[in-house]
Amino acid sequence: MNIDTKSAHITPADGNIFADLGFEPEEAASLKAESQRIISEKLAIKNSLMAELAEWIEAKNLRQSDAAEILGVTRPRVSDVINKKSVKFSIDALIDMIARTGKHVEFSVID
Repeated sequence: MNIDTKSAHITPADGNIFADLGFEPEEAASLKAESQRIISEKLAIKNSLMAELAEWIEAKNLRQSDAAEILGVTRPRVSDVINKKSVKFSIDALIDMIARTGKHVEFSVID
């Protein structure tokens, strides 16, 4: 099997993929700003959930292996939580771990 892996164009990290896709400059800027806002909000949620888990582990004076058993994950996953490696987790996975601590998560949508 011969698969062509060459890319015709790569958007730089600080570029605007929407502009590269052919959107008009104003719309491309708006779409980029909106996507960055959404990413920032998700990152803030993940960081908040991970901080809650890390505080719980510290308050219970748990070793990572003990916390892993309670949370239903591996010890390296607990380390990732403590070290705020948010890209390794979905919001759903973090909420599941918090539920295993006996805590509940509530979200509010505010205009």
